[in-house]
Amino acid sequence: MPSRRYSVFAIAREALRQHQGWNRAWTSPEPRDRYKVVIVGAGGHGLATAYYLGRNFGITDVAVIEKGWLGGGNTGRNTTIIRSNYLQDPSAAIYDKALKLYETLSQDLNYNVMFSPRGLIMLAQTEHEVRGYRRTVHANTLQGVATEWIDARRVKQLVPIINIDGPRYPVLGGLYQARGGTARHDAVAWGYARACSDMGMHIIQNCEVTGIETENGQVRAVNTAKGRIGCDKLALVVAGHSSQLAAMAGFRLPIESVPLQAMVSEPIKPCMDVVVMANTVHGYMSQSDKGEMVIGGGTDSYNAFTQRGSWHHIEETVRALIETFPMISRLKMLRQWGGIVDMTGDRSPILSATPVGGIFVNCGWGTGGFKAIPGSGWAMAELVAQGRPGPLAAAFGMNRFREGRFIDESVAAGVAH
Repeated sequence: MPSRRYSVFAIAREALRQHQGWNRAWTSPEPRDRYKVVIVGAGGHGLATAYYLGRNFGITDVAVIEKGWLGGGNTGRNTTIIRSNYLQDPSAAIYDKALKLYETLSQDLNYNVMFSPRGLIMLAQTEHEVRGYRRTVHANTLQGVATEWIDARRVKQLVPIINIDGPRYPVLGGLYQARGGTARHDAVAWGYARACSDMGMHIIQNCEVTGIETENGQVRAVNTAKGRIGCDKLALVVAGHSSQLAAMAGFRLPIESVPLQAMVSEPIKPCMDVVVMANTVHGYMSQSDKGEMVIGGGTDSYNAFTQRGSWHHIEETVRALIETFPMISRLKMLRQWGGIVDMTGDRSPILSATPVGGIFVNCGWGTGGFKAIPGSGWAMAELVAQGRPGPLAAAFGMNRFREGRFIDESVAAGVAH
């Protein structure tokens, strides 16, 4: 049955009844023999795709299947940064769509995703970065994305704990997006899942795909740990495992999978209410609602499917940030984790039809997938429903690599996050 609407009145009512009247946020049914659409991957991107299929196109005969638990992949293993200050027009369009959807997502889903538009600063610590970020401000102005260049004094006002006079990498200024910020990663997945379940969609966990059936170049079914599931359309939304599922369907993807690690410190009193990215040394940091300093860095230098942390990453990332944030040298690290990110050659995503009819792929978000979830789901739903990309996804087809139409954000923005 549909979930009850959450509100302050519902909380008060249930408090008087010892909270006995709440329904489960989403159901966990056994799979049917067939669905119109099967989405592989119950992370943020897969669930958002399902939600916008139902909301925007009325397609609710959908199964979202997940080999583990809902939101247990990269959606639950990131540093929750949200921004849209990209240089290239296609990137800015889809990320700003995502940011606009994030701004009203709690109301749309009737689920608090804890979106916090606290502001985001990308530090310029070399003259090259100064020129690059000034260029990005001009590009963002043309794109209708509100960003601004701020000097080192303004950076210090916004981030009192920062050291702007570092001997190697002094802070020369920054690219500031006031609308940027963070959200609660688990809540994003849970909110989408609850809304999908209310529309009658099936979310099936512990259902690993073992094979993909095709006939005459058209998808017919997926074979899973819970049996064969027929489908008219199949959407592969599995981040770092995209190449493995593509191989099951008989085609290759131009991506590589690498670990990306992050960590949090012990909780401390509030000291930093913006997100800061230091791309010269490749570290970024924010403070969570619990007081932990959330710290991330670059990807590992090798291909792997590990989701563990490593000692060398702690040393490299913290060493990179200590000069700019001396206070973190006195903090103890509380926990560490890793995710499997899917990297394309131009560090931009793939939202595309594939050589197999009825199969669509959403991958290649690399280290920046969380911030794109609503926009990615919106664009992917349009692609799956209509069989052709809409304006947001048109530039991100697989054929761009063959045709040389790269959307090179790693060089343009100086960082792929």
